[in-house]
Amino acid sequence: MTKPVEDIDIPVPWGHISGKWWGPRDKQPVIALHGWQDNAATFDRLAPLLPNEISLLCIDMIGHGRSSHYPTGYIYYFFWEAVRMLRRIILHFGWTNITLMGHSRGGAIAFIYTAFYTKDIKKLICIDIAYPKLETPENAVENAGEAIDRFLKYETLPQSSMPSYDYAEMIEIVEDAYNGSINTDSAKVLMNRGMRPSKTQRGTFTFTRDLRLKVSSTITMIPKEFSLKFAENIKCDYLNIQANQGNYVNNKLYDDILRIIKDNAKYYEHHKVEGTHHLHLNTPENVSDIISKFLLR
Repeated sequence: MTKPVEDIDIPVPWGHISGKWWGPRDKQPVIALHGWQDNAATFDRLAPLLPNEISLLCIDMIGHGRSSHYPTGYIYYFFWEAVRMLRRIILHFGWTNITLMGHSRGGAIAFIYTAFYTKDIKKLICIDIAYPKLETPENAVENAGEAIDRFLKYETLPQSSMPSYDYAEMIEIVEDAYNGSINTDSAKVLMNRGMRPSKTQRGTFTFTRDLRLKVSSTITMIPKEFSLKFAENIKCDYLNIQANQGNYVNNKLYDDILRIIKDNAKYYEHHKVEGTHHLHLNTPENVSDIISKFLLR
């Protein structure tokens, strides 16, 4: 049976957060958060493989996919802004005993949220991520000036100067940008929500994501000490799926974070699975059973 899916918009002060709600609407959903510069479509291949009784709300995070961009003059301090966004969504629906699932940066945001609202979270699933991206103070200071100038350039860029490409070019650019993490078919899936027809050049497309996102990670820093402390606060049921060709192969901090979580979590699972960083999108059949059993346990 085909799993029902519906596009939704959730009101926020600057516009709306868009999402895809898979499965029954009368059940509180698992909230799914995509990775950096991806969108809710990153779960389009995984969602249909989960049991029909599982409800799944996949979010386009701020400035991504079909969600509203921040107003002119605002910059994305992304980890913190995304945690606030997630809190707004949860309060909007009045949900408790929450289950979060996140891939890459979405998993890092779910990790931080769980550390902040420990008693509210029932289950946490992180896909090829265990902690937020780190940035050394040296790199942050060295790159900050350039990041500010790029931000000011992007926010004043006229519509006529927005880069646009034909469909084949767009897919090729996206696939190349991920350095082997996604294949052509996965790039097409992501671009279902990641591009739109150009307003100025007929027959071409522009990205839907906010250009200002390109500079937000440059000036957002999470110290290692924060991540270690966050890990101590993960008290819920926890599942980590690590790709054997992903971004964290032989990463000592990843292993250290998992050891801390294992010592504190109510229930703990860690699986190393065949696939790239985007294994949930390229090869969802490799993770769907693991996720399904964890959700239904």
